[in-house]
Amino acid sequence: MEKKPSKGKGKGSGRPIPKVQINLEMSENQWEELVKTLKHRFEENINRHLGLEWSNIQAKLEANPEKMSSLYAMETTGGEPDVIGYDKKAGEYIFCDCSKESPNRRSICYDREGEKEREKKGLYPGGNAISLAAAMRIEILTEEQYRELQNLGEFDTKTSSWIKTPIEIRELGGAIFADRRFDHVFVYHNGAHSFYGARGFRGSVRV
Repeated sequence: MEKKPSKGKGKGSGRPIPKVQINLEMSENQWEELVKTLKHRFEENINRHLGLEWSNIQAKLEANPEKMSSLYAMETTGGEPDVIGYDKKAGEYIFCDCSKESPNRRSICYDREGEKEREKKGLYPGGNAISLAAAMRIEILTEEQYRELQNLGEFDTKTSSWIKTPIEIRELGGAIFADRRFDHVFVYHNGAHSFYGARGFRGSVRV
């Protein structure tokens, strides 16, 4: 009996994958809830920010509403942002996506050029990491930053995340991503046009 073509979503269906939606606007109640969420996460994961005080961080957040908008975008796309450090020279706290698995900004290419390459072939990803990070006003993690994050816990044990790709690799059509397997951090390469349901990206923002 002949098997009928799949009508599901995905690369082979020819149907667009829903675009990742970014929202920077929040109500007063959403602002208050985000502060409560960030404070609770901060207190539950002290190992990520030893020696830092939440009261000082909250004061910085209240003085920088545009940074709160970025954190809201990170939170509502599954990033679970948390403080992972403090830059004494710049006087800035560093927030990073700390979700156990790659945030829900998945099925995305590395950048817009890679995304357009897919679209020309009738495949429609959920977006691309570089454009989404820009829309959220955050920075995609570098390999060094990704490895530093992995020193604070075990992340991407079932997923992977795009990381900032050196220009010389991108100019040749490639892009890099990373994950954690077998208790080790691995960095790999793909074409920048690649997209997978288990790959998103992690970002950071300074406050």
